[in-house]
Amino acid sequence: MTETLGTATETDNSEHRRWISRGDLVSLLAASALLSAAVIAPMLGDPEWRINIFVLAPPLFGEYGPHFGFGTAAAVLIALAVIAYGPTLAVRMSWRLVVFTSMVTCLAWTFSLAMIDGWDRGFAGRLIRPDEYLAEVPGVSSIPAMLDEFSGRILDFQPDSWTTHVSGHPPGSLLTFVLLDRVGLSGGAWAASWVVLIGCSAAGALLITTARLSDEATARRIAPFVALTPGAVWMGVSADGYYMGVAAWGIALLAIAATTTGKRAVIAGVGSGLVLGFAIFLNYGLVLMGVVALAVLVIARTYRPVLCAVPAALAVVGIFAAFGFWWLDGYHLVVERYYQGIATRRPFSYWGWANFASALCAVGPAAAVGLGRALRPGRIRGREAVVLLSLAGLLAMIIADVSALSKAEVERIWLPFSVWLLVATALLPRPSQRFWLVGQAITALLINHLVWTYW
Repeated sequence: MTETLGTATETDNSEHRRWISRGDLVSLLAASALLSAAVIAPMLGDPEWRINIFVLAPPLFGEYGPHFGFGTAAAVLIALAVIAYGPTLAVRMSWRLVVFTSMVTCLAWTFSLAMIDGWDRGFAGRLIRPDEYLAEVPGVSSIPAMLDEFSGRILDFQPDSWTTHVSGHPPGSLLTFVLLDRVGLSGGAWAASWVVLIGCSAAGALLITTARLSDEATARRIAPFVALTPGAVWMGVSADGYYMGVAAWGIALLAIAATTTGKRAVIAGVGSGLVLGFAIFLNYGLVLMGVVALAVLVIARTYRPVLCAVPAALAVVGIFAAFGFWWLDGYHLVVERYYQGIATRRPFSYWGWANFASALCAVGPAAAVGLGRALRPGRIRGREAVVLLSLAGLLAMIIADVSALSKAEVERIWLPFSVWLLVATALLPRPSQRFWLVGQAITALLINHLVWTYW
């Protein structure tokens, strides 16, 4: 284990004993006000403006409809178990078991939430809709031909235009589901299982990254929160959960490379480059993971991993280019495709700030309060690992927002960035952990039972 580079435990003892400080209340009230405004504003706006927002349960993409399902009881029981035992077990179990248990718990939590909507609507049927990836899989007879013609089919209003989701992402996404089909894992259930497994593994990546850049004690404090994340509502099942998992492991490998030496550092550095390089071929927006990667290097005070990671990432770019897909061409065409659809009507005057209310639903009140603690000037100057990592995730979200290419649906689209806000929960006082875990659980359960989410 490397030298601790700043831990969340170095807080004022008097504040540490308190469950909630005045600053925490301010953060909680600000988050509540933002979410309330995002819900109420469409009700008060001009009728045409409300229609152009193009969501039925603002700020979430879905529609209101109270419901229960097979997963209700399981989700409640898992939440109660994590609240009751999570903080204690995270301290007492071995480190490897903490990482493994966090991923398994996240998996169970995500699947149980999906089952509230039912097997078909909540899980197996999510990725087989006409606008999703699996709709295009049967038409891919040759992978090289698909990559070569990919850019030519991005724009809309053509006879052979890709479906909405395929056209809106680089070919790595479609390639993933084609390969699953080729090895015999065909259909919506297998595709959903892949997405959920990779997405929930991000819990382990966050713990490893935090432990590497700070210490295991700090990482153990965030374990219950990454396991019980409200983002699980969209991790099961949105392909963005898969993107989140891939990107998170790319960052974890970078953290390993930055905090070790020799052959292991080289292997981790190359691995990080390959994984993050592939990530930008899953989602154009994942170039913004460079913000989180930069935070890792700043925390570790080294640039060495770049020497291995950048050439590896460029190799991935070169491979796709050799098969006919140039990333920049695809990106420019996607921007054009974006404004061929409802993006031209969705008002930035609303989504420019309501996006953050959507993202708040995916991270929960605990992350909002933890982020409020991270934003205190003294902590930023101290360059604590959890502070810089969470602020890097926030900065990536801000850049994505001002690009105006993320108007709505960011509760899923921003998962690769917003998940890093969860590391700020390490800043919450230990006595308050169960209190905030209750808030996280209630957030997810209310959303999943009151809103029929589309993703």
